[in-house]
Amino acid sequence: MDERLVRRRLELADFLKTRRARLSPEQFGLPAFPRRRVHGLRREEVALLVGVGVSWYTWLEQGRDIHVSDQFLERLAQVLQLAKEERCHLFALARETTQVGATEEEMPPANSAYRAVLDGLSTYPAQVLDRRLNVVAWNESARRVFGDFPSFSERERNTTWFAFMHPSPRKLLVHWERTARQSMALLRARSDQHIDEEWFQSLIADLLRASPEFRAWWPEHEVSWTCQGLGELKHPRVGHLTLQPTFLCEPSRPDWQIVIHTPFAQDETEARLAALMR
Repeated sequence: MDERLVRRRLELADFLKTRRARLSPEQFGLPAFPRRRVHGLRREEVALLVGVGVSWYTWLEQGRDIHVSDQFLERLAQVLQLAKEERCHLFALARETTQVGATEEEMPPANSAYRAVLDGLSTYPAQVLDRRLNVVAWNESARRVFGDFPSFSERERNTTWFAFMHPSPRKLLVHWERTARQSMALLRARSDQHIDEEWFQSLIADLLRASPEFRAWWPEHEVSWTCQGLGELKHPRVGHLTLQPTFLCEPSRPDWQIVIHTPFAQDETEARLAALMR
């Protein structure tokens, strides 16, 4: 069998196990026996709630070669109480297709819309992320806030690797764990979308070997397409900064994103960013 399909089915099986583990029989009016050895819902309980046979659902969690309908996936998403991004992730894993990206990543051309946006933002930090979550372009404000990108290695410019393996984020970020987990969830979404790409598998394997936090959190199978909430930083030059990340896409390259970090209106972040740029 195609190795890519095997990998996709195993990822789907792992995702389903983690999601049923979050639920309890009581939430669905099912009896909860005192000596349950399974944390969360059992397979047979999920099968009952979805309306399929136990053997069939078990095969799905075992990564076997079975095909599922959209109606079944919708019902399964409802039973497992999946958020919107998790539902999209379920459909992506259950479909035997993958997005094909360029074999080589390219820097945005100097005259592209990306460069115009970056240069026009002035004091607001902004970066361009490719489909692998590598920072491929930035403005001067981002360099002064987050780090000297020109001096980083290619691996250090990957946002997930940077969050877990570079010493700077642990000092700079007020809530490092939350940000690192979000970065990991972004990587999960991208890597499962391009599950046949060895580049992602190599990065994940290296992080599993090198980072105890990544190794502990990766099995939770969190998935996200954007970072949520405000980011708080302890900048060594200008002090406390509160930034809201916004993800934008250019139609010509929807797999790339511009990330703009706008200042929180109710504190001194904007003035501090202006001071940092002087």
